[in-house]
Amino acid sequence: MAAGAAAALTFLSPESRVRAGGVRGQRSPAPVTMDSFFFGCELSGHTRSFTFKVEKEDDAEHVLALTMLCLTEGAKDECNVVEIVARNHDHQEIAVPVANLKLSCQPMLSLDDFQLQPPVTFRLKSGSGPVRITGRHQIVTISNDVSEDDESEEEDEEEEAELSPILPAKKQKGRP
Repeated sequence: MAAGAAAALTFLSPESRVRAGGVRGQRSPAPVTMDSFFFGCELSGHTRSFTFKVEKEDDAEHVLALTMLCLTEGAKDECNVVEIVARNHDHQEIAVPVANLKLSCQPMLSLDDFQLQPPVTFRLKSGSGPVRITGRHQIVTISNDVSEDDESEEEDEEEEAELSPILPAKKQKGRP
């Protein structure tokens, strides 16, 4: 799916599924289903890394949108550096520090839906945490199935196209 098309779609809660169609009179290539699920993991001295990945056989587009990193109960007043290991536009693996949290000055960081393509690994590079990472796992699926509603709309459009054009009225004989 193109990045522009994905940006135009609205992601919803896991309870709601939406089928996005085209504008009346225009056909979209296929119906799109969007799901959004809560994501969370915790990094600490015991669990220094966590990898988020999806099944390769899946035809859906997966996006991990991070919302917040925060120190949780039991954190010490020390620097906790969290880095993300992911792939760049050339599909090369890169490691980027995204947060330096300290209990006394910056116990949390809002990431405002920072979007990543899986697989993504979160590492606690320094500090003992615990650091909580939260966000949403967004899944966009393009279905190749055509529903009965779409088929009936196609039939209606075909019937309208098969109607003969309107001809001018014939003059009646005997009338001026």
